[in-house]
Amino acid sequence: MIRGMRFASFFEKVIEIPLSPHQHITYHHFFATNHEDIKNAESYNKFAYESAYRKEFTMKICQEVKQVYYNDPYFSIQTNGAELRLWFLTDDILRIRAGFDQTWDEASYSLVMTAWDSRTDSLFAGCRKRINVAPAALTDGPEIATIQGNRLKVFIHKNPFIIEVRDQDGQLIHKDIPDLAYRMDANGRRLHSSQIEETDSFYGFGEKTGSLNKAEKFMSMAPGDAMGYNPKETDSLYKHIPFYIRLNKCNGQAVGYFYHNTAECDFNMGREKRNYWHRYSTYRTDAGDIDLFLIAGPKITDILERYTDLTGKSAMLPKAALGYLGSSMYYPELEENCDDAILDFIDTTKEENIPVDGFQLSSGYCAIPTKEGVKRCSFTWNFQRFKDPKQWFHQMQQRGVLVSPNIKPGMLLVHPLLEEMKKKGMFIEASKDNPGMDHCAIGTWWGGPGLFVDFTHPTTRKHWKDYIKDNLLRYGCRSIWNDNCEYDSLTDKDAKVYFEGAGNTIGTIKSIMSNLMCQLSNEAIVEYDPDCRPFTVCRSGHAGIQRYAQVWAGDNLTCWDSLRYNIATILGMGLSGVANHGCDIGGFYGPSPEPELFVRWVQNGIFQPRFSIHSVNTDNTVTEPWMYSHQKKTIQEAIALRYQLSPLLYSLMARAHETGLPIMQSTFTLFQEDPATYDEDIDFFFGDHLLVANVVEKGQTTRTVYFPKAKNPKENFYDFYTRKMYRSGNQYDIEVTLDSIPLFVRSGAIIPMSENRLHNLMKEKTTSLHLLLAPDVDSQFTLYEDDGQSNEYLLGNYLKTTIHVQAAEKTRILFHHEGNYPTDVEQILLDVIHHEQAPFYIQLDQETLPHFLHRKKFEEASTGWYYSQSLKSVLIKYNNPKADHEVLISFEKFDMIGM
Repeated sequence: MIRGMRFASFFEKVIEIPLSPHQHITYHHFFATNHEDIKNAESYNKFAYESAYRKEFTMKICQEVKQVYYNDPYFSIQTNGAELRLWFLTDDILRIRAGFDQTWDEASYSLVMTAWDSRTDSLFAGCRKRINVAPAALTDGPEIATIQGNRLKVFIHKNPFIIEVRDQDGQLIHKDIPDLAYRMDANGRRLHSSQIEETDSFYGFGEKTGSLNKAEKFMSMAPGDAMGYNPKETDSLYKHIPFYIRLNKCNGQAVGYFYHNTAECDFNMGREKRNYWHRYSTYRTDAGDIDLFLIAGPKITDILERYTDLTGKSAMLPKAALGYLGSSMYYPELEENCDDAILDFIDTTKEENIPVDGFQLSSGYCAIPTKEGVKRCSFTWNFQRFKDPKQWFHQMQQRGVLVSPNIKPGMLLVHPLLEEMKKKGMFIEASKDNPGMDHCAIGTWWGGPGLFVDFTHPTTRKHWKDYIKDNLLRYGCRSIWNDNCEYDSLTDKDAKVYFEGAGNTIGTIKSIMSNLMCQLSNEAIVEYDPDCRPFTVCRSGHAGIQRYAQVWAGDNLTCWDSLRYNIATILGMGLSGVANHGCDIGGFYGPSPEPELFVRWVQNGIFQPRFSIHSVNTDNTVTEPWMYSHQKKTIQEAIALRYQLSPLLYSLMARAHETGLPIMQSTFTLFQEDPATYDEDIDFFFGDHLLVANVVEKGQTTRTVYFPKAKNPKENFYDFYTRKMYRSGNQYDIEVTLDSIPLFVRSGAIIPMSENRLHNLMKEKTTSLHLLLAPDVDSQFTLYEDDGQSNEYLLGNYLKTTIHVQAAEKTRILFHHEGNYPTDVEQILLDVIHHEQAPFYIQLDQETLPHFLHRKKFEEASTGWYYSQSLKSVLIKYNNPKADHEVLISFEKFDMIGM
């Protein structure tokens, strides 16, 4: 990989200019005076690369500070090895950048919040926010320079050089390791080592296999096509997200580390140990600067909100994205009439009473005859398999099913559009040492050699959107599945990309291609149909992918280990800012899952933000909800539960869109004060108040569940079905059967559910809202509603109903509305867990509601309340006022005998 370059002008003047992944050269400064033909980015980029050769690096170690000064808007730290620059980006986010190349280019595809100009600003117009840096003051001393911000304080130790950061309480949140802190080795790799403790836990790192806590792990970040990966050991998978959270078991404090870099890298989280230095972790990247955004906590949720301030909040997807997404490679691979087969599959879901909202259309639809046989060629259609794509999309839409066709960024050499695309300059250029085909880099592709699209070129981006519109959207498609976009099969890492005119190598920038591909899918959909809310699906992704797409963990194995360890993979993505993630239910690759495994996978999968049963089984079977007749009812009930919980799920997606918080949450995210949760990676929370403790082991009849210890002694947990109470901070053995989905309601819960049964989220609405409450403590939840498919929500056509519970002897439930969307909810059922006693009376806006002692009479009435002795729960129903209102439940003691 080219990491440094030497250029000779016509006057034989030699200038050395290094390259890096997101800090790059503007060659004009060096060449414009020497050669009049080099007048723009494209021409000097070509000139530069033709003059390039490999350069030997020498080791550089930042060991001693020579000078510290303020150079608005950053602080400059001059060391013997390199200059470092430090920004107080906000009161809680520090940026520390070691510029071994000294180029300081700010072109970024990752950041949506900046305090500087960037060549990519126009590309992200509308989503990039420009801020002013936070105030800070420098005090320079002979041994230590101190920079004081509003909430963070930085100590710059001069000899040996390290940076130490403390919060407003004086708590140490970061400290470098002397000699090891900022280095560039003889191979041009850049390293940063930080002090850690034996009691530290580490989470995030994007999409990883194995356990959730990565203490003492070594991980690479080099995304690839990992079909059939080992769910416990394979590394890397498909994502490149160099972000993690460090959480200390002793003090419960957390801090976030985001290394702003697109090059391949690795993380050593204390696996290495040396007697000469304090325990440490090391980040090592193949190229680019050490560009660290240090994000203060101490709460994990605060770190996630701040990290997603930097890289973007989750996309607001249509409701269909949260339904059951049917898929299989089987149907599009049939020799003919694939369209009819898929329609029959959708009709069968209706017959089997299985809800469905989407279909992920694998690439068989574009597998067409070529001179080398049938090959997959994006933007084409096999009309023997799909006779009339426009009519087929229409029929799927009538059934309430949103189709996501698969497209890929590689084009085979036999692709019918290849020459046309080459003339448009859409492909990555070959390096000098690997001439390729007509100056285009050739790589291994699905079906033979191929060329790869360069999304870092503005004109290529326009052409790509045109292909989407002409070959997909005009047929009625309104969703795109971007696949195989890791670019790992292009083995010539020195192949050239445009990089907005500055030039770079694919080896240092390939991780952002999937993000750009997803951005273009969304733009194409909105440009073609402005009222349509785009839904993009993607397998790969770099930091910030959450703002574009729903993603999944690729081609998992059909085994029990995948079921178990995929949970930690999804939780880790949530702790990396990616809330909308999932894994193929039942497994993608391998023999068909046995009946028990499939049941358990569906029971777990219904809580994944992305719920898709997708397979290419190696035993010629197809994984479908009805594949085991004797388990159909159990599968049906599990999927029905997901649809029942859809008001909660949709509201959590809206929350992720606003805050960046996960949908599936690790237990320690909510119980950070309880170190017993720090290694838990099977049990998780769906939202903030529903603990999911699914069965993931074969033949299990007893499930041991630990209920996290809350700071508030009033907090407990209740069985979702029976309302049996479990004490916080205790462990219980719970009997389970194959039908069991162990769920527990946390004190303070406000869980919105659909009382009317739903089979499709696009065509059907929740008209009867069931609110499950556990008012042991005060709590609040925002129920979100809109039409679920248009962009009208951007114009205020949404409804946020903030439900505030004030827990007391007189419990108050307050409803406050914001927005213009007319709710579809006609009736509300409050299901209020209260073990101690039945209410004295209940009022709706100060009007007393009728009390029923007979359950049947309560069910026949439109308004009133009933106390369930078996559930120890108060059931209250009334017609939705569709306005702000209050429900008062009096649990005052009533002395009937005394009267």
